[in-house]
Amino acid sequence: MKIISATLSGTTKLSKSADISKEASKRLKWFDYYRLHDNNARLTCRYFGISHTTFYRWKKRYNPKNLLSLEERSHRPRKVRHPTWTTKQVNAVLRIREQYPRWGKDKLAVLLDDQGITMSVSMVGRILVYLKKRGLLKEPPSSYVSARKRQRKRPYAVRKPKEYTARDIGDIVQLDTLDIRPLPGVILKHFTAHDVISKWNVMGVYTSASARNASSFLDYLDNSMPFPVKAIQVDNGSEFESVFEEECKNRGIKLFVLPPRSPKLNGGVERAHRTHTEEFYEVTHSSFDLADIRAELLQWETTYNSIRPHQALGYLTPEKFLKQREGRQVSPIT
Repeated sequence: MKIISATLSGTTKLSKSADISKEASKRLKWFDYYRLHDNNARLTCRYFGISHTTFYRWKKRYNPKNLLSLEERSHRPRKVRHPTWTTKQVNAVLRIREQYPRWGKDKLAVLLDDQGITMSVSMVGRILVYLKKRGLLKEPPSSYVSARKRQRKRPYAVRKPKEYTARDIGDIVQLDTLDIRPLPGVILKHFTAHDVISKWNVMGVYTSASARNASSFLDYLDNSMPFPVKAIQVDNGSEFESVFEEECKNRGIKLFVLPPRSPKLNGGVERAHRTHTEEFYEVTHSSFDLADIRAELLQWETTYNSIRPHQALGYLTPEKFLKQREGRQVSPIT
């Protein structure tokens, strides 16, 4: 199109044909107005409602003989970082992410380092992005297998005293159940015991969340925890009444019951349930036969406690955390 532009001498002439955008045409009007008003920048800025910084930046760039100088420039950096990773590193990240599809770059970097493949967390993250963009790595589809437990009224029970706090391992073990609905007509009850200090988890799966099954899980918990359990904290579920409550009393384990509608007070085990759902149940290829899922859950329990780095523990596993804690508690012989 034909553009009328003011020259530096103040006269107006027809410039060469040029195709410019609407934004560039607006900027051209600034300089036409500027020259027609005795090069008064303050007046021009006030008239068009622009800042002095913006006006002078474009004035420095503007070339009356080349109206394309009023177009936006590319903000792409002159020097673009090129990948520095090797094929071996890419394959290592792909292999371990496919093994643990719900783990992020921080955990994967720890595991790769244990295998002698040292990479920064940011490089692991960039490789994951690279693999996803090229379709080599796909996130596992979400399948919602858990369901909210119905709220039930429960008789008055002992609540945790305010002065009682977890200072050592085993002081408070949070215990809760989770509904697992992996297949039509299949409902399983997952039990998790979560130590609030070491993050150590013990898990079990049953066909129902009855007090008798909870009592059976208490036997397993007592034999599986690598330290004595001093107190258990539960919600108002009926599975934690009757037989279960009697067993806690017989074993000398304090039993604390949360106030109604207070799941946040059992936040540790609630967060653990999310992890078990996303990193185990949603990605397992189990038949969900009770014998099969119990064997696979036991393997996941080992992975969770001995292989999976935990952010809350400074990316240690619960097993490494316990070993470090034991080492600090042993005083040197003098």
